[in-house]
Amino acid sequence: MSADLVSQPAAIRVDLGAIFVSLELSKSTWLVTSLSPGTEKMSRHSVPGGDMPALLACLVALRDKVEAREGLRYRVIAIQEAGLDGFWIHRSLASEDWVTSYVVDAASIAVSRRHRRAKTDRIDGEALVRTLMAWIRGEPRVCSMVRVPTVEDEDRRRIGRERRVLVKERTLHTNRIKGLLFSVGIRGYEPNRRGRRERLEGMKTGDGKPLPSHLKAQLSRELDRLELLDKQIKCVEAERDDMSETLPQATLTMLKGIGPEFANVLASEGLFRHFDNRRQIAAYAGLAPSPWRSGSIDREQGVSKSGNPRLRTTMVQAAWLWLRFQPDSALSRWFQERVGRNGGRGKKVAIIALARKLLMAFWKYAMSGVVIEGAVMTKV
Repeated sequence: MSADLVSQPAAIRVDLGAIFVSLELSKSTWLVTSLSPGTEKMSRHSVPGGDMPALLACLVALRDKVEAREGLRYRVIAIQEAGLDGFWIHRSLASEDWVTSYVVDAASIAVSRRHRRAKTDRIDGEALVRTLMAWIRGEPRVCSMVRVPTVEDEDRRRIGRERRVLVKERTLHTNRIKGLLFSVGIRGYEPNRRGRRERLEGMKTGDGKPLPSHLKAQLSRELDRLELLDKQIKCVEAERDDMSETLPQATLTMLKGIGPEFANVLASEGLFRHFDNRRQIAAYAGLAPSPWRSGSIDREQGVSKSGNPRLRTTMVQAAWLWLRFQPDSALSRWFQERVGRNGGRGKKVAIIALARKLLMAFWKYAMSGVVIEGAVMTKV
């Protein structure tokens, strides 16, 4: 008995008119996985990590090979995951007129749900290629592509992020000084107040003895670091205030309870982007709900936490401050009514809902000038 062999269709349609390429990036090696028109087999090439000329040469070689086989010069469509390398590779590829580059959110790509699934750079590279092809074909919700910020927007965010790091480091040194003094029986010393060095000179240990010489020298060096951090924080805040006139934060600071730091984080981390609707901005902040509805199961898992963590943290803090400084606003009354119906319970759940509503209100106020109902303004 004999059976006629059925010819398998090509894995990629020629009418798409492109070479699909995925990049698996690491510090030492970049794995280039490609699928060309007229073939079913994916090819893999390695280039040294960080060597952009070698990567472009590899892509040119792929184009030359396909042109020799098909007689046409195809463009290259590349995809990479958002990660440690940032967006400089994407910008370098996008600067070439024959390359179209995309950056994808790795968490949005569907993977096997097996408990022990195989994961290698080869498997991930092929999955990226298939995801990119589905995206180009127009399949809905196949993945979430990252909206790459401009160089100016990305650079503007560094001020708020640097200040957060400096404040965290200042807290570390403050607690270290307090801990060193507590170990010898001294309490109530505040390193961040004025006259810290003068007060340190006259201190006695818990048993009435002067500070040991080495401990005193260590505390002096810790105070040096603390004073340097205070100076750097003031410099960063000065840059932030100089930049505030060109951002939506100048409008946000008119609201009572919203200071320059909160306004800067809101403007640089979230409101600088374009959003089509409230669902997009809630998802970007990680404040969107995550329902679990399947058959008879219907429950809420909480917020997704998949967006910008800095924006989400700031919004939760701003929600608590909003209740304090804007108690007569419509949003504050809504929160009090909701918590009051539960006998004062459920504040943690309600504050997340308030943070989400407040983010929408800030977005409409900063972008479109929609006044927040009942809000008190500090200046005109």
